[in-house]
Amino acid sequence: MFKPTSALPPSPPRLAAAIRPAFLFWFICALVQMPASAQATTCLRGVNIAGAEFGDPGSIHGQGYIYPSETTLDWAAQQEMTAIRLPFLWERLQPELFGNFDPAELARLQVTVQAANSRGLSVVLDLHNYAEYRGQRLGTGTVTSEALADFWRRLPPYFAGNDKVVFGLMNEPADITAKTWFEGAQAGLDAIRDSGADQLVLVPGTIWTGASHWFDEQDGGSNADHFRDISDKADNFAFEFHQYLDEDYSGTHASCPRTQDALSALEKVTDWMRDHDFKGFLGEFGGSQSEDCLEGLKDVAGYLNNNHDTWIGWTAWAAGDWWGDYPLSLQPSADGEKPQTVALKPFFNGFSGQCE
Repeated sequence: MFKPTSALPPSPPRLAAAIRPAFLFWFICALVQMPASAQATTCLRGVNIAGAEFGDPGSIHGQGYIYPSETTLDWAAQQEMTAIRLPFLWERLQPELFGNFDPAELARLQVTVQAANSRGLSVVLDLHNYAEYRGQRLGTGTVTSEALADFWRRLPPYFAGNDKVVFGLMNEPADITAKTWFEGAQAGLDAIRDSGADQLVLVPGTIWTGASHWFDEQDGGSNADHFRDISDKADNFAFEFHQYLDEDYSGTHASCPRTQDALSALEKVTDWMRDHDFKGFLGEFGGSQSEDCLEGLKDVAGYLNNNHDTWIGWTAWAAGDWWGDYPLSLQPSADGEKPQTVALKPFFNGFSGQCE
């Protein structure tokens, strides 16, 4: 299984954080004109920067959760990444279904995007909710496809015209059939287009959107059965897959004995996408500092780069200011770069003209 919520480390220790007043966030965002870039949708290579999805929805910013620091964004740019994937919580941005966004949280999201864009980084806005809202599964009670569509109708106008923003419909839908999730995904994608946005949208499948589970039979059909019928008025979407390399593909073990199996799964979904003229994006893969994981990371990044006609990019899991001693952390420490970053750096190549 893929990395469930419980696989994340406990909420990080409280750290001091300088928080700009909300009015300053709004002022900056109003003044800055976001640049457009063809690279934003053809070469997304970088890391997840975790932290904004930490803690309970009611946690205090700077205590229970944190957005990327400028130091971390500087680091990402210095590695010649072209993109970051930015996880955040649905409930924190929209405290009530069909309700208004929390102004302070929206401002934090906007200023982070602006800060990343100013460093040449595209941002994948990752709704990191596993197809649920406050613990209630999509398709049950009030957590309907219409509720997800309402969220995705509201968010894009705040990033209008910014081609360096990508919308990730949902992180790792789980415990939901492909049939039910397909209805939610199509509703969310339609809502983004109804808002007037034409930016790239990333569409995941169920079973944590694992490449190794894309063809698994489910009640009502597999991801492959349903998502070949997805439609996009703007014709600007890609499928988001995740694929870890450890014994059960969860990303929760220290070794990576299944790299070859993971590569076989990626090859299989690559063939499926080519058959249907689709594009793909690997939103999460990662490993510890063990030698087999380091080799596995290079193998996966190399495969994706070599098949850039189908794979528009990837983001490794995960950097972030609060990871501490988390085994999969890519965040540099006082000792320097993590071995995983050293292994991946030759595959970023964003600002040196090698990124295709």
